Amino acid sequence: MAGLVSSRGCHKIRGSQIRELLDSKLNVLFDCDGVIWNGETVVAGAPEVVTLLKQQGKKVFFITNNCTRPRASYVTKFIRLGFTDVAEEEIFSSAYCSAAYLRDVAKLQGKVYVIGCQGVVKELREAGVPIVEEDTDAPTGTIYDYPLDPDVKAVLVGYDEKFDFIKLAKACCYLQNTECLFLATDPDPWHPLRGGRITPGSGSLTAAVETASSRKATVIGKPSCFMFECIASQFNLDPGQSLMVGDRLETDILFGANCGLDTMLTLTGVSTLEEAHGYKDSDDPERKDFVPDYVVETIADFIEAYEEEEG
Repeated sequence: MAGLVSSRGCHKIRGSQIRELLDSKLNVLFDCDGVIWNGETVVAGAPEVVTLLKQQGKKVFFITNNCTRPRASYVTKFIRLGFTDVAEEEIFSSAYCSAAYLRDVAKLQGKVYVIGCQGVVKELREAGVPIVEEDTDAPTGTIYDYPLDPDVKAVLVGYDEKFDFIKLAKACCYLQNTECLFLATDPDPWHPLRGGRITPGSGSLTAAVETASSRKATVIGKPSCFMFECIASQFNLDPGQSLMVGDRLETDILFGANCGLDTMLTLTGVSTLEEAHGYKDSDDPERKDFVPDYVVETIADFIEAYEEEEG
């Protein structure tokens, strides 16, 4: 593309360069938190960007490692934040993709022991994947006081605000069986909260189970390629005609690199331009995949790019 240089160049672009890049793509994949919104606050211009891209004939998808809510709940959030044209089938969360993996890839014949919130549980149920139903009146005590389900054939770890020692112990007991699958919704170590606080993410809980069980989890969410494979299988996407837009270098940008997509970092979320340049200047070749092809201040710059062209 004239005027554009890629190859993980970390090029900050705007105006006609953004338009040229978008004109070369058929599919645009957005991360959500930090790109489309921050918590319950929409990124200015994001609803207009989604509408504009669809008017230009682009397929738009939303891929998130956040497993706390089912897809139907995401649709409600999009509507609440002012989006008028987002469909459930365009949303791919790590919870939905984990359920799809267990149903369609693993073809699980048995139950799943879930460390996770209701978003994961609901997606598994909707996919018809049996889970271990936890007893809300469970006894207190040691692992000896808790029954183990002999039909468990997989352990799935996601974000769980009620994670405790007994859940860790149960997961480890199930994983003593080497035939038991071990999956993680995503590797995110933490998530930003208001006021500068953070909360541990699924990756932190997965690390605890990995350490205690001496097993390594198969990660479903970004930067694993399965989320793109899940989208591509349903919508026949070509990686070369797809752009990944994210705010986190170690997940979103690495995901795009792993899947053969052009990548764009937006500076409305977690990662900074300085961090991207740090990876670019690193002598570690593996860190080069954390470097985005392109950088924008915000996806609202897309609107300016089209307005500038029309003007």
